[in-house]
Amino acid sequence: MNLSITCKAAIKSVIFLASKFNTEENATIKVIASHVGENEHTIGKLLQTLVKQGVIKSSKGPSGGFYLDKTQYQAPIINVVYAIDGPLVFSRCGLGLDQCSENHPCPVHAEYKEARDITERIFKNKKISEMAMPFENGKTFLIS
Repeated sequence: MNLSITCKAAIKSVIFLASKFNTEENATIKVIASHVGENEHTIGKLLQTLVKQGVIKSSKGPSGGFYLDKTQYQAPIINVVYAIDGPLVFSRCGLGLDQCSENHPCPVHAEYKEARDITERIFKNKKISEMAMPFENGKTFLIS
């Protein structure tokens, strides 16, 4: 699956925000960036995109920051992928060929399509809240 580096950072950021849902804590760009191992500039830009796309919320002021509401917390993680990379990420060629199709396949077309379809199904079925729980419990990690 060819998710962009930005999309991967967005997924990690949203999982981190979801881990704060039950405590109703907002998180700043600086805090999020440090917990997902990305630079603040990148995180700031992608968080703005996620807010504009309705994937997360933000508030201003001394106790401001980024957070998820209940609907966003229960939404599928694919919303993050669509907001950053768009839905076409699940139809692109594994070798990056523009003309790849069922009628004109690249050498890895069938296998890549199968893997891509499985990944899309996982992202459609996996809720943000489900991805946050193991992170909250220390069973999964967001940085190496």
